[in-house]
Amino acid sequence: MNYYNQTAKGYNELHEEEQLKKIRIIEENLEVSGSLLDIGAGTGISTKPFLKKATCFSLDPSEELLKQSPAIKVLGSAENLPFSDSTFDIIISVSAIHHFNLEKAILEIKRVSKSSTKYSFTILKKANNFENIKNLLKSNFNLREFEDEKDLILIS
Repeated sequence: MNYYNQTAKGYNELHEEEQLKKIRIIEENLEVSGSLLDIGAGTGISTKPFLKKATCFSLDPSEELLKQSPAIKVLGSAENLPFSDSTFDIIISVSAIHHFNLEKAILEIKRVSKSSTKYSFTILKKANNFENIKNLLKSNFNLREFEDEKDLILIS
């Protein structure tokens, strides 16, 4: 987390183009409306395209990254989501899930999800635990796979 606070100023310059490619795939394959939670949102690159379609919340443990997000900013972690049960219509996480304690995060994601919630998660292909992350997500959520250069994109 400290790393992200230190690199916050140049984060978009380093990652925006790559993140927007993934977001285009998500936009083409996921209908967005209602309330959206972006877990590990950082500066809000992945939240911003959905601002006109949904009430968007950017959740991240880095205060410095969050300062740049155009969405509703929420300082917090995937393992302890500071929201009521059955809150969100859409939950996304773009290139952040490899940082989570995934078992705890999945329990929290399910808790804040409505019965009709739609999901999109992207997993860095070079993540040490890539296969484990993919298998855990696919066994807990009904997800389709989409290929990207650096990530596997999973969308319900």
